[in-house]
Amino acid sequence: MMITTLSSREFNQDTSRAKKAAKTGPVLITDRGRPAHVLMTFSEYERVTGKSKSILDLVGMKSAGDIEFEPEKIQSFSKPTGDSL
Repeated sequence: MMITTLSSREFNQDTSRAKKAAKTGPVLITDRGRPAHVLMTFSEYERVTGKSKSILDLVGMKSAGDIEFEPEKIQSFSKPTGDSL
């Protein structure tokens, strides 16, 4: 993994370079010589944060209609007791 460092000015002038560099590793963006931001691909972000798609993410997908989903039939309902609201 290669880390690329760009100043804020370089980033603003050549965003496509930063995006290409992010494909090979994180891009460190500095502000007045100090690290300020990190650019990475979304798949790398998901890997680093451990985030995986939830059912809500899947429902929002354009191709969600192609996902087969057949929930089990509910056999019985029970009414809650007491004041649980």
